[in-house]
Amino acid sequence: MKHSILAVSLTAVLGSTIMSTAHADKLDDIISSGKLRCAVTLDFPPMGFRDASNSPAGFDVDYCHDLAKVLGVDAEVVETPFPDRIPALVSGRADVIVASTSDTLERAKTVGLTVPYFAFQMVVLTRDDTGINSFNDIKGKAMGNTSGTYEAIALEKDVKSWGNGSFRAYQSQSDTILAVAQGHIDATVVTNTVAAATLKSGKYKNLKVAGNAPYVVDFVSLGAKRNEYGLINYLNLFINQQVRTGRYQELFAKWVGTEIAPTELTVPHVYY
Repeated sequence: MKHSILAVSLTAVLGSTIMSTAHADKLDDIISSGKLRCAVTLDFPPMGFRDASNSPAGFDVDYCHDLAKVLGVDAEVVETPFPDRIPALVSGRADVIVASTSDTLERAKTVGLTVPYFAFQMVVLTRDDTGINSFNDIKGKAMGNTSGTYEAIALEKDVKSWGNGSFRAYQSQSDTILAVAQGHIDATVVTNTVAAATLKSGKYKNLKVAGNAPYVVDFVSLGAKRNEYGLINYLNLFINQQVRTGRYQELFAKWVGTEIAPTELTVPHVYY
């Protein structure tokens, strides 16, 4: 009887060991593969875009390369539109989301989200001829935004609550901005970084910023599959190190500029 019990115990231990080996942490898989695949949106300057030579560039692209460097692997940027960020991760086309992804509770039902690695203030972007000079002036106007983004969700909710005006969803940030410039919609809400990059580009002479939008600061996270605890823990420490070493401030100055101060990544009375 004792031998039978021992045999059963050994079988259970061996089975557990095999299961653990079969379900190795994604962090180990990335290191052993020699490659980190980052889902990055390249239609969101200065966070992600294509430069004059059509190569990926921006804050998120550099962040992906920084992460790959400390892991000792090569970085591969997987171009991913905003609506496709989570599907790209879940389907296995990417290992990590580095695409300015807002840390909403709804998203956290599907993917694991880290502590914030960047934060945005929202502003109103409109044309010179709309008569819009503040957020209150957009009520009753034709509005639009990029499908799946934090600001799109917030703006559409407001438009519906006002009971007048209209809202249109667009597939990309450039489509949204072009719609404002060409008069298809009167205004949109974008991050302060997008507004600054848009005006600085000189492509849209008739656009202006019409004040802040009264939305909470948009904290964005890196994303990994929800059950990859080892990888998520590593990503949290990586973000911590980026700030502590001054690399976060360095990238902010490089891609956003020195006119805008970096928004604090901490939430008072929550994490410091």
